[in-house]
Amino acid sequence: MVELRLYNTMSGEKEVFTPQQADQISMYVCGPTVYNYAHIGNARPVVVFDCLYRVLKARYSHVRYARNITDIDDKIIHAAQERGVDIGAVSEEFTEKYREDMAALNALAPTIEPKATEHIGEMVSLTKRLIESGHAYESNGHVLFAVESMQSYGALSGRKLEDMLAGARVEVADYKRHAGDFVLWKPSTDSEPGWDSPWGRGRPGWHLECSAMIKAHLGDSIDIHGGGRDLIFPHHENERAQSCCAYGGDFVRHWMHNAYVDMDGEKMSKSLGNTRTVRELLGQYPGEVLRCALISAQYRSPLNFSEALLEQARSTLDSWYGVLRRYGNRQDVPTPSTETAVYRALMDDLNTPEAFAAMHVAAATLNKSTDAAEIDRARAELLGGGELLGLLASDPDIWFQQDVNAEGLFVEEIEAQIAARAAAKANKDYQLADAIRAALEADGVLLEDGAAGTTWRRGS
Repeated sequence: MVELRLYNTMSGEKEVFTPQQADQISMYVCGPTVYNYAHIGNARPVVVFDCLYRVLKARYSHVRYARNITDIDDKIIHAAQERGVDIGAVSEEFTEKYREDMAALNALAPTIEPKATEHIGEMVSLTKRLIESGHAYESNGHVLFAVESMQSYGALSGRKLEDMLAGARVEVADYKRHAGDFVLWKPSTDSEPGWDSPWGRGRPGWHLECSAMIKAHLGDSIDIHGGGRDLIFPHHENERAQSCCAYGGDFVRHWMHNAYVDMDGEKMSKSLGNTRTVRELLGQYPGEVLRCALISAQYRSPLNFSEALLEQARSTLDSWYGVLRRYGNRQDVPTPSTETAVYRALMDDLNTPEAFAAMHVAAATLNKSTDAAEIDRARAELLGGGELLGLLASDPDIWFQQDVNAEGLFVEEIEAQIAARAAAKANKDYQLADAIRAALEADGVLLEDGAAGTTWRRGS
C-alpha cells in the first residue's frame, strides 16, 4: 500500500504520516474570522486541506476534521460598530456567506465547525490551568502567557525568543513581563462584548480560541494541524505554547502550511488594493474553475493568481469534461481508487501538479482508446481522480452550458435553433444550417456534431 508522506513544518522535512491511532485521524484547520467576505487567499487553505481530507477519507475509515469559526475578534467588533449593529449580526451574516462561497468551491463540510463564542468556558478553564502551572499571569486586567516559561518556545517558527518580536502581532505594554508575552484574556469595555471571568469581564485572545476548541473536540493531541503560512508565527507558535504547557505531550504530530497567493505577480494585500473576494470571482467564473486554479500548484509553492491562470484552469476542465461528455456517466462515479496514478501523486505530500498530469493522461487514453477495458480503466481514473481533487462534479452537458452570457440566448432558444438547424440539414438546406450555426457562434454558442447528435457549449 502506498504510504502517505506529508511535509512537517516543525521538522522541515517530508515525513511518512503515522496516525496516533490506527485508522483514527484527527485534523484541525484554522477557519475564518467572520467580519467580511473571504478573499481568494483565504480560499487556498480551504481547498488544499479539503483535498487532504478527501485523500484521508479514501485511506482511513474514521477522519475527524474540525475547521473553526472565529466569531469574536476586534475586527468583528469594529465592523459591527461601523454598521451600528450587534456583533452577532455581523458574524452570522459572514459565517453563512463563507459557507456558501466554500461550498461553491466544492469544499466538503468539515466534520466539526466549532464557534469561538460557544467555547468561552473551555477558554477560561485553559487560562486558569496555565496560571496554576506558572505559564501565565494576571496583570492590569489582562492574563498573559509568559513566553520565557517555555523552553522550546519558537521551535515551530524557527525563531529565537530574542529575535522574534519583529513582525509579530504583539503590543509592547508596560504590564508585560516580557515584550513577547501574548494575551490569553483581555478586559472588555461596556461597549464591547464580554464574558464574566475570574479576572473580570473580558474576552479571549485570538490564539487561545483554537487551543480550547481543539481540546474540546479532538483531545490533547491531534494528528494534523493546517493553515496558511502566515499563521506559523505568532498564531500557531502560540497555540503550541498554550496547549503543550497546559496538557503536555506533542499537541500536533504534523504541522502543515500552504504558501501565499500573489495577485498578478504582486503580494496580495488590502493596502495595494489587489485583493479579490471569492464572491466577486464567482460572478465571473464557475467555482470549479477557481478551485482548479487554486490547486494547480503544489500547496507549499507560491501561487500567482491571475486571469491567465483562471483561463488555463477553465481550459483544463473543458478538456476533461469534453472527454467525459463522450465517455462518462456520472450516475455511477467510481469510488476513488487507492491504486491510481492520481491517488499516488496526492499521497506524495499532495502533489497536485503530478495529479493533474495523471488526469491528462487518463483523459488522453479515454479519448483515443478503442479497447473497452482500457476505456473503463481510464474513465475510472479520471472520475475517481476528480473525486479526490474535488473536480468534475458537474454533469458535462451542464458544465458546457452554464457560462452562456446572461444577456445572450436562453437555453430554450438555443435548443430551438439547434432543432431548426437539424431540420434544415434533413431538408438538405445546408445554407440555412450554416447560417444558424454562424448566428449561434456570434452569440457565444459553439455546436459540436457527433454520432449521438449535436451538443453545444459556451464559446470563448
